[in-house]
Amino acid sequence: MSRTVYLNGSFVPFEEARIPIMDRGFLFADGIYEVSAILDGRLVDNEAHLARLDRSLGEIGIRNPYPTDAWIRLETELVARNDLREGLVYMQVTRGVAERDFAFPAADTPPSVVMFTQKKSIIGNPLAETGAKVVTVEDLRWKRRDIKSVALLAQVLAKQAAAQAGVAEAWMVEDGAVTEGSSSTAFIVTTDRRIVTRPLSTALLPGITRAAVLRLASEENLTVEERLFSVEEAYAAAEAFYTSASAFVMPVIALDDRAIGAGQPGPLTRRLRDLYIGMARGA
Repeated sequence: MSRTVYLNGSFVPFEEARIPIMDRGFLFADGIYEVSAILDGRLVDNEAHLARLDRSLGEIGIRNPYPTDAWIRLETELVARNDLREGLVYMQVTRGVAERDFAFPAADTPPSVVMFTQKKSIIGNPLAETGAKVVTVEDLRWKRRDIKSVALLAQVLAKQAAAQAGVAEAWMVEDGAVTEGSSSTAFIVTTDRRIVTRPLSTALLPGITRAAVLRLASEENLTVEERLFSVEEAYAAAEAFYTSASAFVMPVIALDDRAIGAGQPGPLTRRLRDLYIGMARGA
């Protein structure tokens, strides 16, 4: 059965979806995207994702084409049309179609909206049991990393570096400190069981799964420190993990071929993953 996608007001077969070459998302990466997870056919932490979408659009001056309740109706229908039980919903809004010019087009230019689903095994991902390996790469991105822009070339290069190294993820590094993963938020657990992750700023994306994990950790009376951590500190950590909508909480067992802790998923990481899955399922 063909996948159904949403394009500019209509649900259409994947094979029939077309975007004009003058779309500014194609020409300039002038757009914003979001990704929400689907588990048991339900959207996970979705309103927070939609709030971040609205914020990112506002930061670059693109009008949000839909209110939150309309976005949710569209996502829900798209999930149902594709009979998706587990995976992802991708949403993208660009500044629309206009003759190529760096300056913004006329204010009444309608934004382009694209949505599609992807099947993905999140709960059954074997890396959740074996643990993921990670490499560090230089952070090559622009200065507004808090905006979830479709301009992802630096992340593409980081992911390719990870792929060539035969590992699952890359952690980007700036001035000796880890900023975040190429598509995730980076965490370490110190030997005295403190959970450490970088504080929010324009240097990194405000992760939705990050926020949920920090909230769950607080409810469990776990100690959390929002501060920079160096690559050297990560090498010496008792545990490490990363979070994202597509991975939930993923244990890291090695960084740059150096074992983290015992070289296997740590107990605190496993606990946080279980807590997050419970939250996602409404437990």
